[in-house]
Amino acid sequence: MSHHKQFYIDGSWVEPISTHDFNVIDPSNEEAFATISFGTKADVNKAVIAAKRAFQAFRFATRAERIELLEAVFAVYKKRGRDLGLAVSREMGAPLQFALDAQVGIGAAHLKKMIAILKTYPFEFNKGSALIAKEPVGVVGMITPWNWPLNQITCKVAPALAAGCTMVLKPSEVTPLDAIIFAEIMDEAGVPPGVFNLVNGNGQDVGQALASHPDVDMMSFTGSTRAGVLIAKAAADTVKRVQQELGGKSANILFPDVDFDQAVTKGVAGCYINSGQSCNAPTRMFVPVDRQTEAIAIAKREAETYVVGPANAADTTMGPVASQAQYDKIQMLIESGIKEGATLVTGGLGRPAGLKQGYYVKPTVFANVTPEMRIAREEIFGPVLSILSYETPEQAIALAEDTRYGLAAYIQTRDLVYARRVARQLRTGNVYINYPAWDVGIAFGGYKQSGNGRECAEFGLEDYLEIKGILGYEVA
Repeated sequence: MSHHKQFYIDGSWVEPISTHDFNVIDPSNEEAFATISFGTKADVNKAVIAAKRAFQAFRFATRAERIELLEAVFAVYKKRGRDLGLAVSREMGAPLQFALDAQVGIGAAHLKKMIAILKTYPFEFNKGSALIAKEPVGVVGMITPWNWPLNQITCKVAPALAAGCTMVLKPSEVTPLDAIIFAEIMDEAGVPPGVFNLVNGNGQDVGQALASHPDVDMMSFTGSTRAGVLIAKAAADTVKRVQQELGGKSANILFPDVDFDQAVTKGVAGCYINSGQSCNAPTRMFVPVDRQTEAIAIAKREAETYVVGPANAADTTMGPVASQAQYDKIQMLIESGIKEGATLVTGGLGRPAGLKQGYYVKPTVFANVTPEMRIAREEIFGPVLSILSYETPEQAIALAEDTRYGLAAYIQTRDLVYARRVARQLRTGNVYINYPAWDVGIAFGGYKQSGNGRECAEFGLEDYLEIKGILGYEVA
């Protein structure tokens, strides 16, 4: 039985209180292929009541019980891996193998890591005659985005379960089907009724209702900085904790001593992964002014190797972007780059040749980009690379820092000592030196308008915990 038009509340699949149908679009062909229901404030209230009631018992679940529960979720998640991958591929346009390996795989990594952390994490310790106890924050409202949907669901749900919190999840309406499957996984794994709840809907109704609800103790939000501001304002009246992972405009500094063929090639790949729809993508490439021609040629060569096409086509290496709204935004910003005088190296406006329908974007490279241009300042969230030049390393660092965002930065140099020194100067949540492998154990989150709080591993777990000091616990 399909649960597409139902919500998961208090351990059961339930009908919406009122009917508000919404079509899910396949971005490869712009056709509706599924219909979900949008919730209302009343549905949110029903879910929050269930979560609040469940919290009274779940907050006291033992470490062993929470480990057993997460292990059960992990086992069912792996069993449903192909179903999850097919859903993500269809609803957001990720090439199927990428969806299976990366989109589904990253969720499995978060679950596995949280199980390992939960086995040894110190929830209690003595400090003098006091006991310091780390306790679950309570009922958590979760709003997740469409670009890495399973990554964001698991890096919120896993630490919440590990902490002993209960939760209400509102996934993106663009990619709701993988979240519905995830709710089925939670149900099959035996998550107690009310601990995990799912209500589909849009931001202005379901999202705002969650953020402003007096019985929601914490909001965890991933999305745009604009939406994050609205969530924070809605949450302010009830003084709840707000954890946010927002936008980015990450710099990638190529210092003169680096192998440019390798560094530019990997920089293009980093910018274009997931069709450019990653908040920490290295979208601003800084190169020495006397190496600019070389960097441009390599970037052009690499961009033109991508095969753009439907998510289910065997030779596709870049699928469509996720929605009409995203396509339109990318086209608008590409047009602004052209009008503001950047050099269009390859790509540009419109769909690639031969693709008449679908949200396909040409892999695009701009050169001679200057810091005041919109393509250098705004998060494009598509396969668009901006190449900027610098005259001195000090200028490169200053230009990299000239942004309201602070999610990630990238440094390429053979001089590791220098790279470490530069990394300490950059106000970003992550700094990647010479394209290292991703590490599930490292905190993820940003400085400045890229958000607050951290996700992943024990850093994410701590966001779901309150700290209590019990004085006089021991005889002095």
